[in-house]
Amino acid sequence: MAKIVTIEQMRALEAAADAHGVSYGHMMEMAGEAVFRTIEAQVDTLSGLRVVVLSGPGNNGGDGLVAGRLLSEASAVVCLFTLKPRKSADENIRKALRAGVEIMECDNDEGLQQFSQALRSADVFVDALFGTGARVPIKGIAAEFLSTAGEVLHGRKGVLRLAVDCPSGFDCDNGNMDAKMLAADVSVTFGAAKVGQFLFPGAAALGDLVLADIGWPPDLPVLANVDLELASAEQIGAMLPERPQDAHKGTFGTALVVAGSINYAGAAYLAAAGAYRSGAGLVTVGLPGGIHAILATKLPEATWLILPSDMGVISSGGADVLQDSLSCADALLLGPGWGTEKPTGDFLRALLFKGVVAGTSIGFGTNQMSSHTVPSSVVLPSTVVDADGLKLLSILPDWTQLLPSPSVLTPHPGEMALLTGIPKDEIQADRVAIARHFAVEWGHVVVLKSAFTVVASPEGIVMVQPFANASLARAGTGDVLAGIITGLLAQGLQPYKAAVAGAFLHGLSGELASEDVGAQASVLAGDVLAMIPKSIALVLSRV
Repeated sequence: MAKIVTIEQMRALEAAADAHGVSYGHMMEMAGEAVFRTIEAQVDTLSGLRVVVLSGPGNNGGDGLVAGRLLSEASAVVCLFTLKPRKSADENIRKALRAGVEIMECDNDEGLQQFSQALRSADVFVDALFGTGARVPIKGIAAEFLSTAGEVLHGRKGVLRLAVDCPSGFDCDNGNMDAKMLAADVSVTFGAAKVGQFLFPGAAALGDLVLADIGWPPDLPVLANVDLELASAEQIGAMLPERPQDAHKGTFGTALVVAGSINYAGAAYLAAAGAYRSGAGLVTVGLPGGIHAILATKLPEATWLILPSDMGVISSGGADVLQDSLSCADALLLGPGWGTEKPTGDFLRALLFKGVVAGTSIGFGTNQMSSHTVPSSVVLPSTVVDADGLKLLSILPDWTQLLPSPSVLTPHPGEMALLTGIPKDEIQADRVAIARHFAVEWGHVVVLKSAFTVVASPEGIVMVQPFANASLARAGTGDVLAGIITGLLAQGLQPYKAAVAGAFLHGLSGELASEDVGAQASVLAGDVLAMIPKSIALVLSRV
């Protein structure tokens, strides 16, 4: 299970591993080998490959020495520049020299002329200067090295830039960057991912993030105490429900999707199709009658529940109609494409409460509820609330107690601001802490959407998704996500696992859609929907 740690936690983990018999030297060897393997996978051949390694004085520099040695042994031409002279007894220096690595100390490179010359002909640049040990701002000769590398490489295309752990000048706790930091094409990080690698602006400068094993025992107590996790394909594949050969549609549950309005008809289709594509056995769509004809031929596999409507939006009478279907549903989705008109607000309140006094209002200007209104005895199935459902929910007093526990809430930062009263910028600045705090306080699973979507459980466990893909910044993709989660709930997954797995499949589908369409700017929500089967197949292949 992949973890995400602070710099302090990383140092404690390395010390704990060393105390358990995994020496620093062994970890360094494995880190260097991971860098070597990553470069090997990125290039056509290692023979004659020209590699420049910038090596710092600490463990990060040692990782670079190991990688340089292995590359040289594989017939690459390696020139390694050290920021400071390393001790003559340094075994990694001796091994690198024996392997044919050309090592140059910066004190012997006046004006960094040899460094500049080597970079001008390099195929690969390895930044092993500081890694997590950087102190920002970078000063002295280190700043000169980075400035020179930036100037020379700026005009050169096709040079692979690889960062060891993270680019030098990157703050692994907060994602901030030194002005001289070089963006990487690939960053190979070790043991655990770092908190700052999922925070902007720096996250955009890491390139592809590779998490490499450096030999830590899986039962290391310090590691077990880290409560921030990174979702992986292997983990998600293991979560997905089994598909027994003797199954029937009832085996995989019924998802009841209440969605859509005259202005947002497509939301009902995207959510319902997302539930089907994630494996639900039957999907019933509750929607205003005015949009039924539009969608019935689009999704013939669904069954339909026509709800009373007012001017094209679901109205309060829909609650009575819907209640007859709740006992047959294994999961319920509320909100996609509803709009925020008063009739739909009345519908939500009527669904969650009974005995509503005629004429009472739930409009956005209202924060009052009739004293005669009491909680409904109707039992809702596992529930997901998304989009306009969250906006309407946010104005209900004690709304957290009205939903089955735990429900799954899928806000984007703006909707989270409505639910919490915290400005959106503050939410984005500390997404993990905000999601965890309110998941625990509310007693519901929170899926805080955006780049590196955060999923938090009522127990305080947090999973970060490894996707930051602009192809998902498109209307309708959130409806697909809500549908996937609902479909997984219908199949019997617990809410937190359904949310984690759904968010991963959604993010992976966005990446596959980008590759299929050819440009992130051109990806539509329907393209993401079409990639769900491939995403499921990919994660299952990793189990």
